[in-house]
Amino acid sequence: MLGTAADLHRWCAAGRPFAVATVVAVSGSAPRPPGAALAVDADGTAVGSVSGGCVEADVYLLCQEVLAAGEGAPPLLRRYGYSDDDAFAVGLTCGGELDVLVQRVDPAARPELAAAFAAFAAGEVAALTRVVAGPAGLLGRALLVRPDLRCEGGLGDARLDAAAAERTRALLAAGRTGTFVIGADGSHCGEPLTLLAESHAAPPRLLVFGACDFAAALVPAASLLGYRVTVCDARPAFTTPRRFPGADEVVVDRPDRYLGAEAAAGRLDARTAVCVLTHDARFDVPVLARALRLPLGYVGAMGSRRTHADRTARLRAAGVPAAALARLRSPIGLDLGARTPQETALSITAEILACRTGAPGTPLTGASAPIHAPGGEPRSPAADRACPHGVLP
Repeated sequence: MLGTAADLHRWCAAGRPFAVATVVAVSGSAPRPPGAALAVDADGTAVGSVSGGCVEADVYLLCQEVLAAGEGAPPLLRRYGYSDDDAFAVGLTCGGELDVLVQRVDPAARPELAAAFAAFAAGEVAALTRVVAGPAGLLGRALLVRPDLRCEGGLGDARLDAAAAERTRALLAAGRTGTFVIGADGSHCGEPLTLLAESHAAPPRLLVFGACDFAAALVPAASLLGYRVTVCDARPAFTTPRRFPGADEVVVDRPDRYLGAEAAAGRLDARTAVCVLTHDARFDVPVLARALRLPLGYVGAMGSRRTHADRTARLRAAGVPAAALARLRSPIGLDLGARTPQETALSITAEILACRTGAPGTPLTGASAPIHAPGGEPRSPAADRACPHGVLP
């Protein structure tokens, strides 16, 4: 529901009841991931989407049905898939399946949902966890979880709340939306209960070292992917906000010193990407030696294959272990035939995205594997091959 939070917050503030349909599970090539939502108010106004068009009309009618049932109406859970028997049946033409939970929201009766929409609309770090499968009496119950484990709402049992909050906090720390299963009493046994946690985390960071034309093209490209972008270079004449108007931060400092300070302050994590575009061994070797020892999601460096070989030798001489060197993406980017700064920015962001999702970065034409990973999860085996990361010595 993150994409519709601003509208839902306004509806709650006005005291308007509405119904919200949320994708809670997907399989195959379903068009939208878990958390995608369509909301409809009593006037028939609709915001959001659950499928990009395939089943919107039927889900809209379900929302109206739940609204017409009045306050306290139980949630509905509906599965949509592809039907070969009836070309006009409501279903997904892509061949996938998705489960949609439709529930009525009366703002005064669901303060935890109103608080979640307000938090998401304000950009706060928080996660909303709801019961999406299990005993009928628990379906749709919600818990708003903050990073410090402060919670609002409840799932019906203190042990269940505590277990759900711990699992939710782990997803929130990773900036992920996803489902998990626990026992209905909060244990790992007993009747299974499936919960969907929707995380609104701080945006991931991209640190671009090197105030060059390629960096200027990379800033807006990375911003489109939702990254908070910092450009850092030791040369004040080139490192100015005027040259990088789309950057969130422009910093004049030695790259290795700035990276070390950010790591010490706890402002880097496994979602952070680092792109070194300096073309100068005096700057790129020290910052890469530090970056490759941090648990970052992506570390790439620009340069020719000859530059890469020279840089690798220098990093080895600086004591960077082989396991750390294996994480370096150099020459940076996917092979798209890029030449201009703009084309190169596309190549770099494509590789960052592939590394983040675990996709191989190969053409979809002629491939037989599913386009979307099950449940929207990263493709773990490929992810391990494509971008191994972890705390290194």
